[in-house]
Amino acid sequence: MDIIKVSGKSRTAAVAGAIAGVVREHKRAEVQAIGASAINQAVKAMALAKSYLAEDGYTIIFIPEFVDVEIDQKVRTAIKFVVEPR
Repeated sequence: MDIIKVSGKSRTAAVAGAIAGVVREHKRAEVQAIGASAINQAVKAMALAKSYLAEDGYTIIFIPEFVDVEIDQKVRTAIKFVVEPR
């Protein structure tokens, strides 16, 4: 399962659809974002995915955590959200 990476310019509906699809298939998704605007888009997408999945009978939760990622040989701190059914 791949991590769904969100940027500040990501379309929330597209990310929400990806989250919902991964949760339906794998029963779990991971969403990663770096920076305030990316985290904003990720949270909005997760809220939208929650409504998409509710139509299919899923109740999901989001568990946030900090992770270090290496980008261009520099370590950056990202927020990773684990999305899974309750």
